[in-house]
Amino acid sequence: MRSAFLADRVMAQHFLLSARAKTLSLASVARMSDEEAHKRFTQIRWADNNGEPVCPRCGGVVLYTYRARKLWKCVACTHQFSVTSGTIFASRKLKVRDILLAIAIFCNGAKGIPALQLSRDLKVQYRTAFVLAHKLREAMAAETQGMTLSGEVEVDGAYFGGHIRPANLATDRVDRRLAEHQTGKRRVVVVARERSGRTIALVTRQEADGVEIVKRVVAPGSRVHADEAAHWDQLHAHFDTRRINHTVAYSLDGACTNQAESFLSRLRRMTDGQHHRTSPRYLYQYATHAAWLEDHRRLDNGALTRRALGLALRHPVSRQWKGYWQRSS
Repeated sequence: MRSAFLADRVMAQHFLLSARAKTLSLASVARMSDEEAHKRFTQIRWADNNGEPVCPRCGGVVLYTYRARKLWKCVACTHQFSVTSGTIFASRKLKVRDILLAIAIFCNGAKGIPALQLSRDLKVQYRTAFVLAHKLREAMAAETQGMTLSGEVEVDGAYFGGHIRPANLATDRVDRRLAEHQTGKRRVVVVARERSGRTIALVTRQEADGVEIVKRVVAPGSRVHADEAAHWDQLHAHFDTRRINHTVAYSLDGACTNQAESFLSRLRRMTDGQHHRTSPRYLYQYATHAAWLEDHRRLDNGALTRRALGLALRHPVSRQWKGYWQRSS
């Protein structure tokens, strides 16, 4: 009887609490030599060629090897390249082992990780950690670039940022709901979430703009679930739309937006609990990071790290983040 009870307890254990979710330890990455980390980068970047380097310029496979500097030179076009040349990590100054450790730390954060903590863990400047984290978010966002959702899709929106602290004296307080008292930093994250599928999040100034977003990212013929907000009425002309009135129920006759609201709740915990202050300029990056974590929440941390590294090594040089602080100073 006791063994059956324990078996039921084990079966009911949440995936993230199980041993299956923990296949990579930070200690094992930190103990890697730079040579081992470089080999891991090579295997993931050129996985289609069994880990053998390929010239990023001409596709040549006959190469000279400079072992001392970990460079290759293409025999066909004489182009010299490293394991990160032409990727989002191009012109890096960190060692590949430190980058791999940063990715492992970044993926271990179930609700994200602040750049300040990442800078302390890696013992680098805050600016370095900030740019590195945003480069990873850009690579993650590319995974759903141009993707359309289909089937059962839930849509919703939530406001972020633009908080106005009330005055100390009640007589000095203003109605913070009025436009003239707003900071102009308030934004809306509109999410379209496919049931048992992917999540696409975009940032707008008002939730009504989400109608055009849904029309763009959801395939015709899909069934869309939305709440009773008036602007979603336009969706009826384009989709089989089901509505749910949250003053009556959270779910009724199959109509609900619970999964979309679940994502927005986790995003709010990320921005409020981890990053504390999120600029509207970068809210999209945090939203896409949260969507990526949500879509892959059933992967173990080792698989998450490999996936994030693969996306980064396949992503071209970032035009937004390369030389970011030099332009912003």
